[in-house]
Amino acid sequence: MELRQLSIFEAVVRHRTVTEAAVALGMAPSSVSAQIRALEGALGVALFERTAKGMRLTEPGERLVTWAGRLLEQAGRARREVSGEAALLRMGALETIAAVHGPRVLARLARRRPGLRVEVRPSVSRDELLAEVAAGRLEAALLMDTGAALGDLGFRPPRAPLTFVDVGAVPLILVAAPGHRLAGRPVLAAGELSAERLLVNAEGCSFRMAADRLIGPDTERVRAGGVAVMRAWAEQGLGVALLPEFAVREALCAGTLAGLALPVPGLSLRLVWRDDREDVPGLRELLYAAAS
Repeated sequence: MELRQLSIFEAVVRHRTVTEAAVALGMAPSSVSAQIRALEGALGVALFERTAKGMRLTEPGERLVTWAGRLLEQAGRARREVSGEAALLRMGALETIAAVHGPRVLARLARRRPGLRVEVRPSVSRDELLAEVAAGRLEAALLMDTGAALGDLGFRPPRAPLTFVDVGAVPLILVAAPGHRLAGRPVLAAGELSAERLLVNAEGCSFRMAADRLIGPDTERVRAGGVAVMRAWAEQGLGVALLPEFAVREALCAGTLAGLALPVPGLSLRLVWRDDREDVPGLRELLYAAAS
């Protein structure tokens, strides 16, 4: 079992097809396939099921994902220590919050550890962020959740020793165009929205999950896209949208959106990492900076 084979294995897991992994690695697909077969031969197990939709991990393949991440990380740490290269910490964040919270974390780290290299990697997928943390390709990730356990919002975390700390609140607000029939009402109940069109993103979106928990199934869902699209459509009177307060603050102040008085529980800004990787150089400083 060679490190190069593990790196190729990780690429196939990440890209889900041999062809896409080969493009990312700058290799021929036949070479990628040959390296995967050699790795399977060395281990004596099949790591993937070859399907029409791509490569699906077998149970042994699922187990190898964690080990591959650990071994590649250890090899990287050994190379950096021997060469004197500064460690690179990788923090993922949902795109919605990366622009708001990412710079604050980087500024705190720059003050406390000027020589520490940190890279913030935005993503539109919570599942992708969690998988990258579980595999060791990210040291930590900022996402949104609720409750006392990881995934209480309604998503399933990967099988890995993940831990978390809540580093802030994400207030939500239901918004609509000015002059909406429910605007100005002192308080609303979820049942009063049954005649409305609720603007939503994909099913895995944190704000959609929050809306599904809060608003009954009788309200029509209209797929609009990301936060910026939902906000714009709500301004044009195409529906109501449950969005983070920080994303609509300016529109509310400018009067291009109106807040509806539906009591809405907020979400938690949650920092997630593997508790068995806290000895990674600089990780504790990163966690401290994000949680401050």
